[in-house]
Amino acid sequence: MTGPLAAPTPAADKRAAFRAGLASGCIQRFPGAFNPLVATLIQEIGFDGVYVSGAVLSAELGLPDIGLTTLTEVSGRGQQIARVTDLPVLIDADTGFGEPMNAARTVTVLEDAGIAGCHFEDQVNPKRCGHLDGKAVVSTAEMVRRLRAAVSARRDPDFVICARTDAAGIEGIDAAIERAQAYAEAGADLIFTEALRTPTEFEKFRDEVDTPLLANMTEFGKSELFPAATLESIGYNVVIYPVSTLRLAMYAAEAGLREIYAAGTQSGLLDRMQPRSRLYELLRYERYSEFDTNIFDFTLGRDQ
Repeated sequence: MTGPLAAPTPAADKRAAFRAGLASGCIQRFPGAFNPLVATLIQEIGFDGVYVSGAVLSAELGLPDIGLTTLTEVSGRGQQIARVTDLPVLIDADTGFGEPMNAARTVTVLEDAGIAGCHFEDQVNPKRCGHLDGKAVVSTAEMVRRLRAAVSARRDPDFVICARTDAAGIEGIDAAIERAQAYAEAGADLIFTEALRTPTEFEKFRDEVDTPLLANMTEFGKSELFPAATLESIGYNVVIYPVSTLRLAMYAAEAGLREIYAAGTQSGLLDRMQPRSRLYELLRYERYSEFDTNIFDFTLGRDQ
């Protein structure tokens, strides 16, 4: 019997599945998970992978998304999430947490954490949220060095290295396309262009870049929220919903807390809460009980 403490699928198999998904012709849907329990739910519902957002991790820590988190914090949360799911996990590695050598170390640490892939961006450090104004990008040559260092450190060839460019909103879409092409030549397996606005821009990028492409469908940003089927028809390979689950949870938590504060009781909120039985189902309580029984089901001999 497989123990319940971790998902049984090895990290190498998850990475191979991510690679296969990129080549499948079907768009891979990766909702964001702000904790391992949400990742469990993402798998149960039937999505293709799990995304771990740097903005979400920062928000959980009560920090803005401006590059304040560390590799240790990001890899630790990534490992916790990857542990519970059989799905590939793609994680936000910001600008690589330093110089090109730091980006290289980031890849080795994330591989050891069981992650299937990560993305590096071409912003100046400290970075800003990709859908805010006032961003700055490094030169193409500097980002290429960052990516080459990351690629050189990869031990599992199936580990996906994604290059994100924020240049579209700063230098224009043609410059972003040129950067994407250079990043692909440097070894990036997947290209993530932040803050494209219209279907025409998404289509233009697909026409000009041969590498697999990722679309970011974050709410309240600069991009229209296209259905996955539309993105697939354009030719995109991956779509992420980075902050959706956190926004849903925080909205519900705030509404509930305000009612408890006003009413002095949570009794009117029970129909909006996950029941204990459903939580236990997600946590696989029965499997833990079976595992415990099998492990400790023995009899001591007289001489023991």
